[in-house]
This record gives sequence, C-alpha cells and structure tokens, in this order.
Amino acid sequence: MKITRTITVDTSPAAVYAYLKDFTTSTDWDPGTVETTLVEGDGGVGSRYHNRSVFRGKETELTYVTLDLQPDRLVVMRGENKTVIAQDTMSIRPGPEGVGTELVYEADFTFKGIAKLATPFLRRDLTTLGDEAEEALNRELPRL
Repeated sequence: MKITRTITVDTSPAAVYAYLKDFTTSTDWDPGTVETTLVEGDGGVGSRYHNRSVFRGKETELTYVTLDLQPDRLVVMRGENKTVIAQDTMSIRPGPEGVGTELVYEADFTFKGIAKLATPFLRRDLTTLGDEAEEALNRELPRL
C-alpha cells in the first residue's frame, strides 16, 4: 500500500535534502517513530539505521538502509522487519516559480506473511500516518 503526500515550503531544496538524508530526524517528522539511531555507515548510501516505532499501539523495530541519495533531489530509505517492508521515497524539487521546495513523500508498505492478509484493514491507519507525517513535515521543514 502506497501513501503519497506533497508538501510545499519556503525552505531551500538543499536544506530539505540535508535534513531528510539524516534519517535520525525521523523522530521529528514520522509520527510513529520513537527513536532512530545510525548503527552503521556515515549517513550515505548503504548506511543502516535502527528504528523503533509504534503502530496501532504496538512497538516494533525496523532496520532501515539508505538506498539512494541524489543531492538536493532524492532520498530513498528502505525499512524491514519480519512483518513489513517500508520504502520511503522523498523527491525534492524547487517550489513554484523557483521559490522554496516541493517535496513529494511516498511511503510504500508491503506486508509479509500473515500480516499481508491484514493489509486492507490497515488502510485507514496508514492513511492517518501519512496525514500526520505531512502535518509534521509542514511544521518542521520551515524551521530549517
């Protein structure tokens, strides 16, 4: 299941990229995240992060890996545990008339095993997560 949100802020693409490529900032803008720590790498492609999140009242842990970084343009992270693969794609481009930034945030969830059967029942919860992430990004990005 994929959730897409578009956010437009007055902040520069370079500042938005620098903020989002440091995935430890997910504690500020990802509503389910409790803690994210860098466990391997320097924050570049291939870096690994340990993420603790709460979803539907249950705490879960994921390992995220930085898949792709294109300065001022793209951040792609992939998280996985035994029940889900979550891929976050954050596309960054100059805002309207070259002012600020337009961020397209996509979160794609693929459930595994028995959890796959629950996918249709999770749509509302995941949509709410997307709404809350959009609200948090709209709050955090202008502060950069």
